Amino acid sequence: MVNYPDSFEEKIHFDKVKILIKEQALSPMGKELVDEMAFIDDVSFLGNLLGKVADMKALLDEGQEFPVSYYIDLRPYLQKIRVSGTFLELSQLFDFKRSIETISSVVSFISKQEEDKCLYLKKMLGEHNHTYPYVRERLNNILTKSGKIKDNASPELRKIRNSLLGKQQSVSKVVSRLLQGAKEQGWAPAETEVSVRDGRLVVPVNAAYKRKMSGIVHDESATGKTSYVEPAEAVELNNEIRELEYAERREILRILVAFAEDIRPYLDDLMLSYNFLAEIDFIRAKALFAQTTESIRPHIEDQPLVQWKQARHPLLYLHFKKEKKQLVPLDITINENQRILLISGPNAGGKSICLKTVGLLQYMLQCGLFIPLNEGSKCGLFQKMFIDIGDEQSIDDDLSTYSSHLSNMKYFTKNANAKTLLLIDEFGTGTEPLLGGAIAESVLEELNKKKAFGLITTHYTNLKHYASENEGIVNGAMLYDTVAMTPMYKLEIGTPGSSFAFEIARKIGLSEKILIQAKEKIGEDRVNFDSHLRKVVKDKMIWEKKRFKMSQQEKTLERVLANYKKELEELKQLKKKEISKAKEEANQLLSEANKTIEKTIKTITENKANKSVTRTIRDKFEKEKERLLKEEEKDASIDQKIRKIKEREERKKNRKSKERSSSKITERKEKSIEVGGQVKVTKTGAIGEVLEISGEDVVIVIGSLKMHTKKKDLLPLSNNKAKRQSSNSNSSIQRKVFDKRLSFDPDIDVRGERGVDAVAKVSEHIDNALMLGVSRVRILHGTGHGVLRKMIREYLATLPDVDRYKDEHIDHGGSGITVVEL
Repeated sequence: MVNYPDSFEEKIHFDKVKILIKEQALSPMGKELVDEMAFIDDVSFLGNLLGKVADMKALLDEGQEFPVSYYIDLRPYLQKIRVSGTFLELSQLFDFKRSIETISSVVSFISKQEEDKCLYLKKMLGEHNHTYPYVRERLNNILTKSGKIKDNASPELRKIRNSLLGKQQSVSKVVSRLLQGAKEQGWAPAETEVSVRDGRLVVPVNAAYKRKMSGIVHDESATGKTSYVEPAEAVELNNEIRELEYAERREILRILVAFAEDIRPYLDDLMLSYNFLAEIDFIRAKALFAQTTESIRPHIEDQPLVQWKQARHPLLYLHFKKEKKQLVPLDITINENQRILLISGPNAGGKSICLKTVGLLQYMLQCGLFIPLNEGSKCGLFQKMFIDIGDEQSIDDDLSTYSSHLSNMKYFTKNANAKTLLLIDEFGTGTEPLLGGAIAESVLEELNKKKAFGLITTHYTNLKHYASENEGIVNGAMLYDTVAMTPMYKLEIGTPGSSFAFEIARKIGLSEKILIQAKEKIGEDRVNFDSHLRKVVKDKMIWEKKRFKMSQQEKTLERVLANYKKELEELKQLKKKEISKAKEEANQLLSEANKTIEKTIKTITENKANKSVTRTIRDKFEKEKERLLKEEEKDASIDQKIRKIKEREERKKNRKSKERSSSKITERKEKSIEVGGQVKVTKTGAIGEVLEISGEDVVIVIGSLKMHTKKKDLLPLSNNKAKRQSSNSNSSIQRKVFDKRLSFDPDIDVRGERGVDAVAKVSEHIDNALMLGVSRVRILHGTGHGVLRKMIREYLATLPDVDRYKDEHIDHGGSGITVVEL
């Protein structure tokens, strides 16, 4: 594992990453491990390191209260007491007690996690026992919670302190009594209290009366008005107290020495425990840094590979986040088929940042750190990483900038292999362009032969040509907005980039006369080449937008088709239900009518056609007749519903048959498409005139727009029919709006989309909703790190037609869905 040059970490700014990780560490021993991070190319060992960070990050993401107090490094002091007769000072012993309790708490916390969680951290516990119950018990027997020696740390200490307490109480009584007498005699002011000088209780008296009290004068006040006298009665008691204090110190020293003797056999194990605590602190710091930079543990393969989605430079990300700006992420692929990526483009377009991002993230990963990528990214491992960036002038070695670059190229060509990642900025610059370009091309050829991998930035046209003509090397371009004349900081792999030298010069305000002269000097071919590059980039961007729009339209069509199928199925079910219901009601109606008639005839027969009875029966019969007529009207409405359903199905069948016949006619008339004829584009309904025909390819003009298409997508029209269909286009717009309203889905799913693309989709969705009169839409963006949700909401806040927006109800998606009221 060799990284070149020695200042590699500084060149990719890994030293700044270390500083940020150190800020997350709790102890000097954790910070030491940050400094000791090293480049690793063993996939198994690296996987173990990343697994520990993943376990810790999962605990932090869940909000669990991981023990974070008293990460104190006792290793230097434990090393000191290896010598017999040495001991830990009281403050060191207190630190030892608190830190060993922290180690025990960490072990307990990890052990209590569920079986399928924290597997890598639990494996650390299995390697060694870090609890030491005997040591902790001894510490608890010696020290109080505040770090003082307990009275019962030993029987002798208890005896000494009891005696000491008795003597202190006695001398306090004597001195208090004498002070009271002094007050009564007027030798001391009434508010005077007992004082202490040199650890002995004394009586403050007026200096004029100091000879009145028998004893020893220990001190006087700054003004000389007060003298501090130790009464003769208290001298002996104070002497006994002083002797007991000496005895107490000797006993405490004996206890500390005895404790050191007791734990001396455990010192090697205790040192390992503090190494464990240091590593836990280090792992936690890496996990917190991963949280801060929204980094992940990517999929790793044991081969040279860079296949990254939405890669972000962590330092730039944090800076932009602080400034509330949006960082443009990087999509990049380097694999066996395209080992060397040659990036070109305008100055200040992001080439060097792209190179540094790759270098920093790959180095971070192989030092055991998570890196800021999107899920689905793949990372490989390299054995060596070489970088040539910046000014490496050396006065001592008498090297110019270009000489320094050549020295680096010498080292690269000599030491690179198939597992080396090269990072070269401004390849070949620093000398006469024609010669520098030739040397650079030869170096590139040699590196390609060695099967090395790398990112190289350049402005040289000959290198772009070389990359396009040789396997293993691929061109890449930093995109540039030719309308706004600003860099887009987006990498496009597959095409070389233009330097946009003339455009940038024109934007700055350089004279047009000078630009024309410059074009004449470099020749038409060079100008045309650069112009073609710009046109290719511009056309690609246009077609990318069209492709995106077409994919959106396809999704819309699929949704509309699904809605139609659903509606048809519902209609079929409704038809069956209505027919069944109509038959039941008709049978019931017929049965009731027959019963009424039979009952009427029977009543008339029984009453022998009595007029009054007959009249009453007739009235009843008329009422029943009216009821039946109402039922008949209801039946008519049911028949009407069924008829409407049948008519709708019939229209659909006719429409399908017309489409089939239309397609057959198109097939028959396809041969009659000719230059100057009128045609209809079957996919869009647009009417145009044929300009060119080349085999199956046709060029048509629609208004002022040229269009390349296929014969199979065109329908020949007569001139009259073309005019008629063109005039009918306005009425079709209303019909399209009506159809769109039927098919519009107020919900939109932008999960997995890039931020800019997601906002574009939301913008189009909001426009459609406003056009169609929809007052409420829902945006499904998922939870994740909240970046997509934040971008969408910031955009919504700028729209005047948005009344308000909020999270969906927790039962229906919560913060993963934004509900927008229009």
